[in-house]
Amino acid sequence: MTTKVMAFGEALIDFLSNGDMSLDGLESFTKFPGGAPANVAVAVARLGGNSHFAGQVGDDAFGHFLKSSLAQYGVVTDTMLMTKEAKTALAFVSLDATGERSFEFYRNPSADMLFRADDFDVSWFQEPTGVFHTCSNTLTDESITQATLAGIAHAKAADWIVSIDVNLRVNLWPDHKIDKERVIHWMQQGDVIKASLEELEVLSDHPFALIDELISGGVALFVLTDGGDPVRYFANGHVKGQVVAPKVTVVDTTAAGDAFVGGLLYQLAERGGDRSALKNFTAAELDECIRFAVACGAEAVTRAGAYPSLPSLEQANARLKDIS
Repeated sequence: MTTKVMAFGEALIDFLSNGDMSLDGLESFTKFPGGAPANVAVAVARLGGNSHFAGQVGDDAFGHFLKSSLAQYGVVTDTMLMTKEAKTALAFVSLDATGERSFEFYRNPSADMLFRADDFDVSWFQEPTGVFHTCSNTLTDESITQATLAGIAHAKAADWIVSIDVNLRVNLWPDHKIDKERVIHWMQQGDVIKASLEELEVLSDHPFALIDELISGGVALFVLTDGGDPVRYFANGHVKGQVVAPKVTVVDTTAAGDAFVGGLLYQLAERGGDRSALKNFTAAELDECIRFAVACGAEAVTRAGAYPSLPSLEQANARLKDIS
C-alpha cells in the first residue's frame, strides 16, 4: 500500500449554479459532493493514492450521501464520523461568465464544526510515514481550531508531513473578520503550504517577508499561486522556481485549487511521505512535484463540478505534456 494521505476538515454539499435562469428569473442549482478537504481526498484517490478523509458530517441524508460519494471515488472513510447534533454543511456556488465562483455557506454550526480534539484516534496515525492535510475552514472558531491543531500534533508525533492550504473563505468567519494571528500560527505548524498571493495580502502587508519567515521557521515548501500567472515555489536552501500553467478552456474553477493540492500531496506520498526527506528535496524534485500539481489543476477546470472534474493519473499525465 502506498503512503497514507489523510485530509481533515469539512465535507459538504455544493449546490452548483446551472448558469441559467428560469422564466421567473430564479437561479437553479444542482447538488454535488464537495468541501475543500474532501475534494483533496478525492483528488488523491483519483490519482491512485492511498486516500483517507477525517472529519464529521451530519447523520442525515446529505451526510450519508457524502460518505457514500467519497467511498465511490475510492476514499477510505473509516475516520469519517457522523453526528445527530448538527446538520451537514451546505454551500451554494454561483459562477460568473468566466467560471469564477462566489459562495454562500450554511454552516453555523454544522456537523463538521463539532469535531473535537479528542475525536482523533492515535491509531489513525500508526503508519510510519504519511501526509496530514488541513485548510483554514477548520479555524473559524476556537473549538474546531483546537481540533485542527491536535490533528497536526498527532501527525508530527508520527513524523508525517503536515500540509496546509490557506484557502481563506472570509464569509465563513464571524462578522467576516479573519483571525490573522490564528491563521499564521496554524501556518507555522506546516511542512508544505499552498496559498494565493491575494490570501497572503489579507494576512500581511509584506507577503513575501511572511514567506521568508515561514521558510526560516521550518516550512519545507511554500507554493504561491496568483490567478493565471505562473505558480511560484520557495523552499529551504533558497531554492525557488516557477511553473507556467497550460492554456485550457475553463468550464468551472470549483475544484482547481483542490486538484492542485491533491496532485502535490500525491507526489509527496509517492516519494515516501517522509518529513525528513522532504527538507532535502532537490530543485529538480520540487519542480517535478509542482509541474504535476499544475497539470492536475489545469485539467480540473475543463469540467464542471468538484469530484467529477478531478483528473485520473492518465489524464494528469496527458495534461503534463502541455507544460513546457
